[in-house]
Amino acid sequence: MNKAYLLTGGNLGNRSDNLLTAYNYIKQYCGEIVRKSSIYETAAWGLENQPDFYNQVLLINTELKAHKLIETLLRIENIMGRERAVKMGPRTIDIDILFFNNDIINEPNLIVPHPRMHQRRFVLMPLAEIAPDFVHPVFNKSVAQLLEECADTLNVYKIDSNN
Repeated sequence: MNKAYLLTGGNLGNRSDNLLTAYNYIKQYCGEIVRKSSIYETAAWGLENQPDFYNQVLLINTELKAHKLIETLLRIENIMGRERAVKMGPRTIDIDILFFNNDIINEPNLIVPHPRMHQRRFVLMPLAEIAPDFVHPVFNKSVAQLLEECADTLNVYKIDSNN
């Protein structure tokens, strides 16, 4: 059984409903959801002139290999209406693999751990809520340490405690 940490997020439509729909699809097609963070709201990162995002981190147990998991997650994004018209642009849903076991994968269609997660407070805050002691296999630092060292100054607000 594989353990994967996923980040779900979006800023179009009913953001709460979209996170719940993604949660249900992930449960149906990817595996058992073991833990989930609260939902957090943050301003857009990178391309800033767009609606605020809702984000949530999920820990899943999955029998899927990493490549099959990302294929399945991309299919879920498509089912939910994800359009990739503008890089870092508005979206109904985005699902990223943050960690897959302790694997380090660096291939054209899949990079794990997520290569920019340590720079993004909106990723680290929900991840630290459910896995503060998980050690990043590249940086050899815990998620809590990465959050403490994160230079990102965007405000991230917990809006819903789901646990």
